[in-house]
Amino acid sequence: MNVPHQSVWLRRAAVLLFALCLSSAGFMHGTARAATPTATPTATAAATGLAATFNNTGISDDAAPGGANLDAAGASFSAEALAADGWAPGAVFTLADGATVTVPQIAPGQADNTVATGQTFADAGSGGALDLVATSTNGATTGTGTVTYGDGTTQSFAMAVPDWWHGTVAIAAVAPYRNSSGGRQVHQVSLFLTSVPLIAGKAVATVTLPNATGGANAALHVFAAAFAPTAPVAGLAAAFDNVGISDDGNLAGANLDGNGNSFSQQDLIAAGWSPGARLVSGAATLALPQVAAGHADNVVANGQRITYSASGSALSFLATSTDGTASGSGTLTYSDGSTQNYTMGTPDWIVGATDTMAVSLPHWNNAGGQTATSAKLYVESVPLAAGKTLASLTLPTLASPPAGNGLHVFALGVRPLAGSWSGSWAAAADDGLVPGPWTNRTLRMVEHSSVGGGQVRVRLDNAFVGVPVDVGHVTVAVQSSTSAATGTPATLTFHGNQATTIPGGGQALSDAVPFTVPPDANLLVSIYFPGTVQLESVHSLGTQDMYSTADNTGDQTTDVGNYPSSITFGFWTLLSGLDVIPSGTPTGTVVALGDSITDGVGSTYNGNNRWPNDLWRRLAASPYPHRGVLDEGISANRVVTDDFTGVQGTGDGGISALSRTDRDVLSQSDVKTLIILEGVNDIKAGTPATAVIAGLKQIAAQAHAQGITVIGATITPFQGYSGWTSAYETQREAVNTFIRSSGGAFDAYVDFDAAIRNPASPNALLATYDSGDHLHPSAAGYQAMANAVDLSKL
Repeated sequence: MNVPHQSVWLRRAAVLLFALCLSSAGFMHGTARAATPTATPTATAAATGLAATFNNTGISDDAAPGGANLDAAGASFSAEALAADGWAPGAVFTLADGATVTVPQIAPGQADNTVATGQTFADAGSGGALDLVATSTNGATTGTGTVTYGDGTTQSFAMAVPDWWHGTVAIAAVAPYRNSSGGRQVHQVSLFLTSVPLIAGKAVATVTLPNATGGANAALHVFAAAFAPTAPVAGLAAAFDNVGISDDGNLAGANLDGNGNSFSQQDLIAAGWSPGARLVSGAATLALPQVAAGHADNVVANGQRITYSASGSALSFLATSTDGTASGSGTLTYSDGSTQNYTMGTPDWIVGATDTMAVSLPHWNNAGGQTATSAKLYVESVPLAAGKTLASLTLPTLASPPAGNGLHVFALGVRPLAGSWSGSWAAAADDGLVPGPWTNRTLRMVEHSSVGGGQVRVRLDNAFVGVPVDVGHVTVAVQSSTSAATGTPATLTFHGNQATTIPGGGQALSDAVPFTVPPDANLLVSIYFPGTVQLESVHSLGTQDMYSTADNTGDQTTDVGNYPSSITFGFWTLLSGLDVIPSGTPTGTVVALGDSITDGVGSTYNGNNRWPNDLWRRLAASPYPHRGVLDEGISANRVVTDDFTGVQGTGDGGISALSRTDRDVLSQSDVKTLIILEGVNDIKAGTPATAVIAGLKQIAAQAHAQGITVIGATITPFQGYSGWTSAYETQREAVNTFIRSSGGAFDAYVDFDAAIRNPASPNALLATYDSGDHLHPSAAGYQAMANAVDLSKL
């Protein structure tokens, strides 16, 4: 998009300096370049203060839009629009790095800036960095200036400042429109911050402004210099320098990607992502920016230091990338002074993968209208050091990113420590899109516990659904028979409330309530939906009868008796987990990550004899810690390839094991051990063993970073299954060879292959252990698998 009037009027390159002030710090921000101190004294004559050089009027009153001429084409900043963002005459304006600027006390329509042509002015002060608040007209500009210190030494500095109409990075102040002689022009225009490190211990005497260069008639506008605080910025919001969310009534009011495109505020609200809302994702709570549309709501990561005091198991970033996938390296600093390097990135907001998205919105905005293409936000997590408290973080710096590529961070959150909680039951969302509609009805679902306890909480997951879901009431009970409870179900609350609304893509964790969960027992979790649910997250294979009331029958979550026998189903929806606090010493959790063999295909319907169920029963009868065992199997799941991609109708085999490790393993309560049995579906789909092995290594590395013991499981044989070939067998054996001698990728392995294969025909299951399809074990086969696990390794 071209700036209006750009080719109509004759303009000269100009640098406009509106204000200059010094505080105390050393902070590198935006497009500043490394300073090069020299010992050469300067002899440039200096005016007394920047104001003495003012020779241009760049801010006009809305009542007189033609009263200023910033760009030599009759356009100017609106005094009212800037004031709405805090930049008003006489106001003290705080920059993203903590420095403060007193805005010149000049009325609109008066000379308020300098057209910089290398002028030198005196402005004595000292600090760690000179902040320059700037903007450019008629294109981005660059230039080199000079700082002269009181001892006569000089330091050159380079600047590169975006165009006021197009720029999106390092925004200091923003306005949703600009004035011109022809009236208001609705489009984001901005002032930007560049920070120049200064030599420690020296006092500045004078500053020589750059002679800017750029495209034809380009002009660089710089207007603040400050010694930014040496301490990190106080919180993420203080570093916001990009406007990424626009109101549908002002489509040009934001510019996330430098091309005038942005998220829709209305789409976010419709998904339950309102300004200031608290979103749970991956067990971390993230507070969405409490910012009106059209104001800075995210920071483009570029090494900014942020104060953030918290402790937990992982730090989560609500983020997205523009112009391609963006990733970089940053640093975590703990309260004891120790540091930890990390790497973090996200896919592109438009063309990026849907499998790991936090939410998908139906449109993106542009001044020309809305585009009905998915726009996505992601939550990425970084493990935190155990037993330490985070004090601050340095946002990632991208290594040589292409033009326009940016990593935008909207919020931070911490995944809390599990405390005394252990996982007792879980089911992974596989395709997120079971069709309703359900209206004013109650679903009652059966869950089989592993470890028991005296307090309980449940996890609800609205994964892959783009709209919020209203939950009116949730209860838990012990099953008597079918849908009947042994006693009155106990009400679960959410932040003390019976009802809760879960945003699209979000999660909810109920409060702890006293309730005795017996080990190895069937429970009933009932969920009342007061409104209409069209689509909801689902774990498709329950191998278990579930129950429902009819529509418009109200809240029946506390009923003790049976639900109608005519309305049953066989999946879990919205409900993703159940945690308990075991009596005595906390036991921790074992997670079984796998495909249909872990999911229990071939086991007894309503029999709860999947191999993870059998493993729990062995643990319970052993002298080893009675850890909870979670079954995170998804039928048709693969290690490295998505079956379901996050988009309706793309399959029910779930996102890849690699993509779901954070959600289904690392986010669970007090995970001590991961057992991974995956790969047969990759092999059947033609994925080479080398790719499967690489994926298994990555999963193990993620778990090890959280201090989790990882046990690799050999892939069981499947000769005789439809489509089996000797080529598949070669790949299976290659993966199994790696697992048995992984060279440190795993802490141990369990040989499920050896446990259930036919010794006389080792490429096939033993008949006793074959459910009949020659791929999935029978109930006896699942017991043999559980028996093969060395309990001392858990």
